[in-house]
Amino acid sequence: MVLREQEHEPFFIKIDGKWCQIDDNVLRAHPGGSAITTYKNMDATTVFHTFHSGSKEAYRWLTELKKECPTQEPEIPVVKDDPIKGIDDVNMGTFAISDERSAEINKNFERLRIRVRAEGLMDASPLFYFRKVLEAICTILFAFYLQYHTYYVPAAVLMGVAWQQLGWLIHEFAHHQMFKNRYYNDLASYFVGNFLQGFSSGGWKEQHNVHHAATNVVGRDGDLDLVPFYATVAEHLNNYEQDSWVMTLFRWQHVHWAFMLPLLRISWLIQSVIFVSQMPTHYYDYYRKTAVYEQVGLALHWSYSLAQLYFLPDWSTRVMFFLVSHMVGGFLLAHVVTFNHYSVEKFSLSSNIMSNYACLQIMTTRNMRPGRFIDWLWGGLNYQIEHHLFPTMPRHNLNTVMPMVKEFARENGLPYMVDDYFTGFWLEIQQFKNIADVAAKLTKKIA
Repeated sequence: MVLREQEHEPFFIKIDGKWCQIDDNVLRAHPGGSAITTYKNMDATTVFHTFHSGSKEAYRWLTELKKECPTQEPEIPVVKDDPIKGIDDVNMGTFAISDERSAEINKNFERLRIRVRAEGLMDASPLFYFRKVLEAICTILFAFYLQYHTYYVPAAVLMGVAWQQLGWLIHEFAHHQMFKNRYYNDLASYFVGNFLQGFSSGGWKEQHNVHHAATNVVGRDGDLDLVPFYATVAEHLNNYEQDSWVMTLFRWQHVHWAFMLPLLRISWLIQSVIFVSQMPTHYYDYYRKTAVYEQVGLALHWSYSLAQLYFLPDWSTRVMFFLVSHMVGGFLLAHVVTFNHYSVEKFSLSSNIMSNYACLQIMTTRNMRPGRFIDWLWGGLNYQIEHHLFPTMPRHNLNTVMPMVKEFARENGLPYMVDDYFTGFWLEIQQFKNIADVAAKLTKKIA
Protein backbone atom coordinates (compact mmCIF):
# COMPACT_ATOMS: atom_id res chain seq x y z
CA MET A 1 0.00 0.00 0.00
CA VAL A 2 1.36 3.45 -0.88
CA LEU A 3 -1.35 5.40 0.91
CA ARG A 4 -1.00 5.29 4.68
CA GLU A 5 -0.62 7.50 7.70
CA GLN A 6 2.82 9.00 8.25
CA GLU A 7 4.60 10.04 11.42
CA HIS A 8 6.37 13.41 11.55
CA GLU A 9 7.31 13.74 15.22
CA PRO A 10 11.03 14.25 16.06
CA PHE A 11 12.96 11.15 17.13
CA PHE A 12 16.47 9.69 17.37
CA ILE A 13 18.32 7.02 15.43
CA LYS A 14 21.65 5.45 16.30
CA ILE A 15 24.27 5.00 13.56
CA ASP A 16 27.84 3.80 14.12
CA GLY A 17 27.45 4.18 17.88
CA LYS A 18 26.14 7.77 17.78
CA TRP A 19 22.59 8.95 18.43
CA CYS A 20 21.41 11.44 15.81
CA GLN A 21 18.36 13.64 16.23
CA ILE A 22 15.88 13.59 13.37
CA ASP A 23 13.90 16.79 13.63
CA ASP A 24 11.30 18.18 11.23
CA ASN A 25 13.88 19.79 8.91
CA VAL A 26 15.96 16.63 8.61
CA LEU A 27 12.91 14.45 8.12
CA ARG A 28 11.48 16.60 5.34
CA ALA A 29 14.83 16.57 3.54
CA HIS A 30 15.26 12.79 3.66
CA PRO A 31 15.30 11.59 0.00
CA GLY A 32 14.04 8.14 1.01
CA GLY A 33 10.80 9.45 2.47
CA SER A 34 9.35 7.81 5.55
CA ALA A 35 11.64 4.75 5.48
CA ILE A 36 13.82 6.53 8.05
CA THR A 37 10.93 6.53 10.55
CA THR A 38 10.89 2.73 10.79
CA TYR A 39 14.00 2.84 12.98
CA LYS A 40 12.93 5.72 15.19
CA ASN A 41 14.65 5.51 18.59
CA MET A 42 16.56 2.41 17.44
CA ASP A 43 20.01 1.40 16.19
CA ALA A 44 19.94 1.78 12.40
CA THR A 45 23.63 1.14 11.68
CA THR A 46 23.35 -2.00 9.56
CA VAL A 47 20.23 -0.95 7.70
CA PHE A 48 21.78 2.45 6.88
CA HIS A 49 24.93 0.95 5.36
CA THR A 50 22.90 -1.70 3.52
CA PHE A 51 20.37 0.71 2.03
CA HIS A 52 22.95 3.34 1.05
CA SER A 53 25.71 1.11 -0.29
CA GLY A 54 27.89 3.19 -2.62
CA SER A 55 25.90 6.42 -2.12
CA LYS A 56 28.30 9.34 -1.56
CA GLU A 57 25.34 11.67 -1.04
CA ALA A 58 24.00 9.55 1.84
CA TYR A 59 27.35 9.49 3.61
CA ARG A 60 27.80 13.24 3.23
CA TRP A 61 24.33 13.65 4.71
CA LEU A 62 25.27 11.36 7.63
CA THR A 63 28.50 13.27 8.28
CA GLU A 64 26.59 16.54 8.61
CA LEU A 65 24.00 14.87 10.81
CA LYS A 66 26.62 13.51 13.19
CA LYS A 67 27.96 17.02 13.81
CA GLU A 68 24.72 17.77 15.63
CA CYS A 69 24.73 14.58 17.73
CA PRO A 70 23.73 15.11 21.38
CA THR A 71 26.56 14.93 23.89
CA GLN A 72 24.53 12.62 26.12
CA GLU A 73 22.48 9.57 25.20
CA PRO A 74 18.80 10.50 24.89
CA GLU A 75 16.09 8.83 26.93
CA ILE A 76 14.54 6.21 24.65
CA PRO A 77 11.09 4.90 25.59
CA VAL A 78 10.83 1.13 26.04
CA VAL A 79 8.34 -0.58 23.73
CA LYS A 80 6.14 -3.08 25.56
CA ASP A 81 3.39 -5.38 24.38
CA ASP A 82 0.69 -7.07 26.42
CA PRO A 83 -0.46 -9.87 24.11
CA ILE A 84 -3.47 -12.07 24.79
CA LYS A 85 -2.22 -15.65 24.84
CA GLY A 86 -3.84 -17.81 22.20
CA ILE A 87 -4.99 -14.80 20.15
CA ASP A 88 -2.35 -12.09 19.72
CA ASP A 89 0.43 -14.68 19.38
CA VAL A 90 -1.19 -16.35 16.36
CA ASN A 91 1.15 -16.13 13.31
CA MET A 92 3.70 -14.37 15.53
CA GLY A 93 7.30 -15.49 15.84
CA THR A 94 9.73 -15.08 18.72
CA PHE A 95 13.25 -13.69 18.56
CA ALA A 96 15.00 -15.71 21.26
CA ILE A 97 18.59 -14.73 20.55
CA SER A 98 20.76 -13.22 23.28
CA ASP A 99 22.29 -9.77 22.88
CA GLU A 100 25.76 -11.30 22.78
CA ARG A 101 24.84 -13.78 20.06
CA SER A 102 22.99 -11.09 18.13
CA ALA A 103 26.07 -8.85 18.22
CA GLU A 104 28.17 -11.72 16.86
CA ILE A 105 25.72 -12.30 14.00
CA ASN A 106 25.80 -8.59 13.19
CA LYS A 107 29.60 -8.69 12.93
CA ASN A 108 29.47 -11.79 10.75
CA PHE A 109 26.97 -10.14 8.42
CA GLU A 110 29.15 -7.04 8.18
CA ARG A 111 32.02 -9.28 7.05
CA LEU A 112 29.74 -10.90 4.47
CA ARG A 113 28.58 -7.49 3.24
CA ILE A 114 32.19 -6.33 2.78
CA ARG A 115 33.08 -9.57 0.96
CA VAL A 116 30.12 -9.26 -1.39
CA ARG A 117 31.05 -5.71 -2.25
CA ALA A 118 34.72 -6.62 -2.74
CA GLU A 119 33.77 -9.36 -5.21
CA GLY A 120 31.91 -6.84 -7.35
CA LEU A 121 28.46 -8.31 -6.77
CA MET A 122 26.97 -4.87 -6.16
CA ASP A 123 27.96 -3.74 -9.66
CA ALA A 124 25.33 -3.88 -12.39
CA SER A 125 25.66 -4.97 -15.99
CA PRO A 126 24.33 -2.19 -18.27
CA LEU A 127 23.86 -4.75 -21.04
CA PHE A 128 21.60 -6.88 -18.83
CA TYR A 129 19.28 -4.00 -17.97
CA PHE A 130 19.28 -2.68 -21.55
CA ARG A 131 18.20 -6.13 -22.68
CA LYS A 132 15.44 -6.38 -20.05
CA VAL A 133 14.01 -2.95 -20.92
CA LEU A 134 14.17 -3.75 -24.64
CA GLU A 135 12.52 -7.11 -23.98
CA ALA A 136 9.56 -5.42 -22.25
CA ILE A 137 9.20 -2.80 -24.99
CA CYS A 138 9.27 -5.47 -27.71
CA THR A 139 6.59 -7.43 -25.83
CA ILE A 140 4.35 -4.34 -25.82
CA LEU A 141 5.01 -3.72 -29.53
CA PHE A 142 4.21 -7.35 -30.34
CA ALA A 143 0.96 -6.97 -28.40
CA PHE A 144 0.17 -3.92 -30.57
CA TYR A 145 0.93 -6.00 -33.66
CA LEU A 146 -1.41 -8.80 -32.56
CA GLN A 147 -4.10 -6.26 -31.73
CA TYR A 148 -3.76 -4.74 -35.21
CA HIS A 149 -4.32 -8.19 -36.71
CA THR A 150 -7.40 -8.73 -34.49
CA TYR A 151 -5.82 -11.31 -32.13
CA TYR A 152 -7.27 -9.43 -29.17
CA VAL A 153 -7.04 -12.01 -26.38
CA PRO A 154 -3.37 -12.95 -27.05
CA ALA A 155 -2.58 -9.22 -27.31
CA ALA A 156 -4.20 -8.55 -23.93
CA VAL A 157 -2.33 -11.45 -22.31
CA LEU A 158 0.98 -10.17 -23.70
CA MET A 159 0.27 -6.69 -22.31
CA GLY A 160 -0.23 -8.29 -18.90
CA VAL A 161 3.08 -10.13 -19.19
CA ALA A 162 4.85 -6.92 -20.22
CA TRP A 163 3.42 -5.02 -17.28
CA GLN A 164 4.55 -7.74 -14.89
CA GLN A 165 8.09 -7.67 -16.26
CA LEU A 166 8.11 -3.87 -16.08
CA GLY A 167 7.10 -4.22 -12.44
CA TRP A 168 10.40 -5.94 -11.73
CA LEU A 169 12.30 -3.19 -13.55
CA ILE A 170 10.71 -0.30 -11.64
CA HIS A 171 11.49 -2.28 -8.49
CA GLU A 172 15.15 -2.56 -9.46
CA PHE A 173 15.65 1.02 -10.59
CA ALA A 174 13.83 2.30 -7.49
CA HIS A 175 16.32 0.26 -5.43
CA HIS A 176 19.15 2.03 -7.33
CA GLN A 177 20.54 -1.25 -8.64
CA MET A 178 21.67 -0.04 -12.07
CA PHE A 179 23.37 3.35 -11.75
CA LYS A 180 25.61 4.72 -9.00
CA ASN A 181 23.92 8.10 -9.50
CA ARG A 182 20.46 8.29 -7.89
CA TYR A 183 19.20 10.75 -10.48
CA TYR A 184 19.74 8.34 -13.38
CA ASN A 185 18.03 5.51 -11.51
CA ASP A 186 15.07 7.80 -10.89
CA LEU A 187 14.83 8.77 -14.56
CA ALA A 188 14.90 5.10 -15.54
CA SER A 189 12.18 4.33 -12.97
CA TYR A 190 9.96 7.10 -14.38
CA PHE A 191 10.33 5.57 -17.85
CA VAL A 192 9.67 1.91 -17.01
CA GLY A 193 7.34 2.72 -14.12
CA ASN A 194 5.25 5.84 -14.61
CA PHE A 195 5.27 5.84 -18.43
CA LEU A 196 5.33 2.21 -19.55
CA GLN A 197 3.80 0.56 -16.46
CA GLY A 198 1.49 3.18 -14.94
CA PHE A 199 2.98 2.81 -11.44
CA SER A 200 4.33 5.76 -9.46
CA SER A 201 8.06 5.44 -8.81
CA GLY A 202 7.82 7.59 -5.67
CA GLY A 203 4.75 5.76 -4.41
CA TRP A 204 6.49 2.44 -4.94
CA LYS A 205 9.55 3.55 -2.99
CA GLU A 206 7.49 5.13 -0.21
CA GLN A 207 5.82 1.83 0.70
CA HIS A 208 8.52 -0.59 -0.42
CA ASN A 209 11.51 0.88 1.42
CA VAL A 210 9.53 0.83 4.65
CA HIS A 211 8.72 -2.83 4.00
CA HIS A 212 12.42 -3.58 3.50
CA ALA A 213 13.46 -1.75 6.66
CA ALA A 214 10.91 -3.48 8.91
CA THR A 215 9.93 -6.66 7.10
CA ASN A 216 6.92 -8.37 8.73
CA VAL A 217 7.16 -6.22 11.86
CA VAL A 218 3.65 -5.44 13.05
CA GLY A 219 2.96 -1.73 13.24
CA ARG A 220 5.93 -0.82 11.04
CA ASP A 221 5.62 -2.85 7.83
CA GLY A 222 2.70 -1.37 5.88
CA ASP A 223 2.51 -4.47 3.67
CA LEU A 224 0.93 -6.30 6.62
CA ASP A 225 -1.95 -3.82 6.72
CA LEU A 226 -4.54 -5.22 4.32
CA VAL A 227 -7.64 -4.32 6.33
CA PRO A 228 -10.57 -4.18 5.92
CA PHE A 229 -10.34 -7.03 3.41
CA TYR A 230 -7.70 -9.19 5.09
CA ALA A 231 -6.11 -9.51 8.52
CA THR A 232 -2.55 -10.84 8.68
CA VAL A 233 -2.34 -10.77 12.50
CA ALA A 234 -4.97 -11.03 15.22
CA GLU A 235 -4.27 -7.46 16.35
CA HIS A 236 -6.13 -6.24 13.26
CA LEU A 237 -9.36 -7.83 14.52
CA ASN A 238 -9.51 -5.47 17.49
CA ASN A 239 -10.53 -2.55 15.28
CA TYR A 240 -13.90 -4.02 14.28
CA GLU A 241 -17.15 -4.99 15.94
CA GLN A 242 -17.54 -8.72 16.23
CA ASP A 243 -20.82 -8.71 14.29
CA SER A 244 -19.58 -6.44 11.46
CA TRP A 245 -19.39 -7.40 7.79
CA VAL A 246 -15.62 -6.97 8.00
CA MET A 247 -15.35 -9.77 10.54
CA THR A 248 -17.33 -11.97 8.15
CA LEU A 249 -14.74 -11.23 5.46
CA PHE A 250 -11.97 -12.15 7.88
CA ARG A 251 -13.65 -15.48 8.70
CA TRP A 252 -13.41 -16.54 5.06
CA GLN A 253 -10.25 -14.69 4.00
CA HIS A 254 -8.29 -17.87 3.33
CA VAL A 255 -10.97 -18.88 0.81
CA HIS A 256 -11.27 -15.66 -1.19
CA TRP A 257 -7.59 -14.63 -0.95
CA ALA A 258 -6.55 -16.30 -4.21
CA PHE A 259 -9.47 -14.76 -6.11
CA MET A 260 -8.34 -11.24 -5.20
CA LEU A 261 -4.78 -11.60 -6.51
CA PRO A 262 -5.60 -10.56 -10.12
CA LEU A 263 -6.91 -7.22 -8.84
CA LEU A 264 -3.51 -6.13 -7.46
CA ARG A 265 -2.46 -4.20 -10.56
CA ILE A 266 -5.70 -2.24 -10.69
CA SER A 267 -5.32 -1.41 -6.98
CA TRP A 268 -1.75 -0.15 -7.52
CA LEU A 269 -2.81 1.87 -10.57
CA ILE A 270 -5.47 3.68 -8.53
CA GLN A 271 -3.09 4.29 -5.64
CA SER A 272 -0.43 5.59 -8.04
CA VAL A 273 -2.80 8.17 -9.50
CA ILE A 274 -3.78 9.33 -5.99
CA PHE A 275 -0.16 9.46 -4.78
CA VAL A 276 1.08 11.41 -7.81
CA SER A 277 -1.81 13.87 -7.58
CA GLN A 278 -0.78 14.62 -3.98
CA MET A 279 2.96 14.93 -4.63
CA PRO A 280 3.02 18.75 -5.16
CA THR A 281 1.90 19.23 -1.53
CA HIS A 282 3.66 16.20 -0.04
CA TYR A 283 5.40 16.45 3.35
CA TYR A 284 8.75 15.25 1.95
CA ASP A 285 10.77 17.70 -0.16
CA TYR A 286 11.88 15.01 -2.59
CA TYR A 287 8.36 14.13 -3.70
CA ARG A 288 7.45 17.78 -4.24
CA LYS A 289 10.56 18.30 -6.38
CA THR A 290 9.94 15.26 -8.55
CA ALA A 291 6.17 15.64 -8.88
CA VAL A 292 6.27 17.02 -12.43
CA TYR A 293 8.32 14.06 -13.73
CA GLU A 294 5.88 11.57 -12.30
CA GLN A 295 2.79 13.46 -13.40
CA VAL A 296 4.00 13.72 -16.98
CA GLY A 297 5.02 10.06 -17.02
CA LEU A 298 1.67 8.90 -15.69
CA ALA A 299 -0.25 11.15 -18.11
CA LEU A 300 1.69 9.69 -21.05
CA HIS A 301 0.99 6.16 -19.82
CA TRP A 302 -2.75 6.70 -19.74
CA SER A 303 -2.59 8.45 -23.11
CA TYR A 304 -1.18 5.39 -24.87
CA SER A 305 -3.29 2.95 -22.79
CA LEU A 306 -6.54 4.73 -23.61
CA ALA A 307 -5.51 5.11 -27.25
CA GLN A 308 -4.88 1.36 -27.39
CA LEU A 309 -8.42 0.74 -26.12
CA TYR A 310 -9.86 3.37 -28.49
CA PHE A 311 -8.65 1.49 -31.57
CA LEU A 312 -10.45 -1.70 -30.55
CA PRO A 313 -13.62 -2.34 -32.59
CA ASP A 314 -16.35 -2.13 -29.92
CA TRP A 315 -17.03 -1.66 -26.21
CA SER A 316 -17.28 -5.37 -25.38
CA THR A 317 -13.80 -5.91 -26.84
CA ARG A 318 -12.47 -2.89 -24.95
CA VAL A 319 -13.84 -4.15 -21.64
CA MET A 320 -12.47 -7.64 -22.32
CA PHE A 321 -9.04 -6.26 -23.29
CA PHE A 322 -8.86 -4.03 -20.21
CA LEU A 323 -9.85 -6.77 -17.77
CA VAL A 324 -7.70 -9.53 -19.30
CA SER A 325 -4.56 -7.40 -19.61
CA HIS A 326 -4.77 -5.86 -16.15
CA MET A 327 -5.84 -9.03 -14.37
CA VAL A 328 -3.16 -11.15 -16.05
CA GLY A 329 -0.58 -8.53 -15.10
CA GLY A 330 -2.05 -8.34 -11.58
CA PHE A 331 -1.98 -12.08 -10.99
CA LEU A 332 1.55 -12.47 -12.34
CA LEU A 333 2.70 -9.73 -9.96
CA ALA A 334 0.64 -10.83 -6.96
CA HIS A 335 1.50 -14.53 -6.98
CA VAL A 336 5.16 -13.51 -6.61
CA VAL A 337 5.02 -10.62 -4.14
CA THR A 338 2.66 -12.43 -1.74
CA PHE A 339 4.62 -15.69 -1.64
CA ASN A 340 7.76 -14.50 0.10
CA HIS A 341 6.46 -12.87 3.30
CA TYR A 342 2.81 -13.76 3.87
CA SER A 343 3.84 -17.42 4.17
CA VAL A 344 6.08 -16.82 7.20
CA GLU A 345 5.68 -15.56 10.76
CA LYS A 346 5.37 -11.93 11.77
CA PHE A 347 7.10 -10.20 14.70
CA SER A 348 6.14 -7.57 17.22
CA LEU A 349 8.23 -4.43 17.61
CA SER A 350 9.00 -5.41 21.21
CA SER A 351 10.58 -8.68 20.03
CA ASN A 352 13.79 -6.70 19.33
CA ILE A 353 14.30 -8.47 16.00
CA MET A 354 14.96 -5.12 14.30
CA SER A 355 18.18 -4.89 16.30
CA ASN A 356 19.59 -7.54 13.96
CA TYR A 357 19.11 -6.76 10.28
CA ALA A 358 20.31 -10.14 9.00
CA CYS A 359 18.05 -12.09 11.36
CA LEU A 360 15.10 -9.85 10.51
CA GLN A 361 15.42 -10.50 6.78
CA ILE A 362 16.23 -14.21 6.94
CA MET A 363 13.54 -15.06 9.51
CA THR A 364 10.76 -13.18 7.69
CA THR A 365 11.45 -14.25 4.10
CA ARG A 366 10.89 -17.39 2.03
CA ASN A 367 12.61 -18.14 -1.28
CA MET A 368 11.04 -19.85 -4.28
CA ARG A 369 13.15 -22.64 -5.75
CA PRO A 370 15.20 -21.18 -8.61
CA GLY A 371 15.27 -22.26 -12.23
CA ARG A 372 15.85 -20.57 -15.58
CA PHE A 373 12.15 -19.97 -16.29
CA ILE A 374 11.37 -19.04 -12.66
CA ASP A 375 14.29 -16.58 -12.61
CA TRP A 376 12.76 -14.85 -15.65
CA LEU A 377 9.11 -14.98 -14.57
CA TRP A 378 9.80 -13.90 -10.98
CA GLY A 379 12.31 -11.21 -11.92
CA GLY A 380 14.87 -12.63 -9.50
CA LEU A 381 12.51 -12.25 -6.54
CA ASN A 382 12.61 -16.01 -6.08
CA TYR A 383 15.95 -15.07 -4.45
CA GLN A 384 14.02 -12.90 -2.02
CA ILE A 385 16.25 -13.62 0.99
CA GLU A 386 19.31 -12.46 -0.92
CA HIS A 387 17.45 -9.43 -2.26
CA HIS A 388 16.34 -8.39 1.23
CA LEU A 389 19.84 -8.75 2.63
CA PHE A 390 21.32 -6.75 -0.28
CA PRO A 391 18.49 -4.61 -1.75
CA THR A 392 20.80 -2.61 -4.05
CA MET A 393 22.34 -5.76 -5.55
CA PRO A 394 21.51 -6.17 -9.27
CA ARG A 395 19.15 -9.02 -10.07
CA HIS A 396 21.68 -10.91 -12.19
CA ASN A 397 24.03 -11.38 -9.20
CA LEU A 398 21.48 -12.81 -6.76
CA ASN A 399 22.04 -16.42 -7.80
CA THR A 400 25.80 -15.93 -7.34
CA VAL A 401 25.45 -14.65 -3.78
CA MET A 402 22.90 -17.33 -2.82
CA PRO A 403 25.50 -19.99 -1.77
CA MET A 404 27.24 -17.38 0.40
CA VAL A 405 23.96 -16.52 2.12
CA LYS A 406 23.14 -20.20 2.67
CA GLU A 407 26.55 -20.70 4.25
CA PHE A 408 26.09 -17.58 6.40
CA ALA A 409 22.73 -18.88 7.64
CA ARG A 410 24.15 -22.33 8.41
CA GLU A 411 27.18 -20.97 10.28
CA ASN A 412 25.03 -18.65 12.37
CA GLY A 413 22.29 -21.17 13.14
CA LEU A 414 19.61 -19.30 11.17
CA PRO A 415 16.87 -20.80 9.00
CA TYR A 416 17.03 -20.62 5.22
CA MET A 417 13.49 -21.11 3.94
CA VAL A 418 13.11 -22.17 0.32
CA ASP A 419 10.18 -24.12 -1.16
CA ASP A 420 8.35 -24.93 -4.34
CA TYR A 421 5.46 -22.65 -5.28
CA PHE A 422 2.58 -24.83 -4.12
CA THR A 423 4.17 -25.50 -0.72
CA GLY A 424 4.77 -21.79 -0.17
CA PHE A 425 1.30 -20.85 -1.39
CA TRP A 426 -0.31 -23.39 0.96
CA LEU A 427 1.68 -21.99 3.89
CA GLU A 428 0.49 -18.53 2.87
CA ILE A 429 -3.14 -19.70 2.89
CA GLN A 430 -2.56 -21.35 6.27
CA GLN A 431 -1.38 -18.06 7.75
CA PHE A 432 -4.62 -16.39 6.65
CA LYS A 433 -6.65 -19.34 7.92
CA ASN A 434 -5.06 -19.05 11.36
CA ILE A 435 -6.46 -15.52 11.71
CA ALA A 436 -9.76 -16.58 10.11
CA ASP A 437 -10.14 -19.19 12.87
CA VAL A 438 -9.59 -16.50 15.51
CA ALA A 439 -12.21 -14.29 13.84
CA ALA A 440 -14.65 -17.21 13.77
CA LYS A 441 -14.15 -17.85 17.50
CA LEU A 442 -14.73 -14.19 18.34
CA THR A 443 -17.93 -13.97 16.28
CA LYS A 444 -19.29 -17.22 17.75
CA LYS A 445 -19.11 -15.67 21.22
CA ILE A 446 -21.87 -13.22 20.34
CA ALA A 447 -23.98 -15.66 18.26
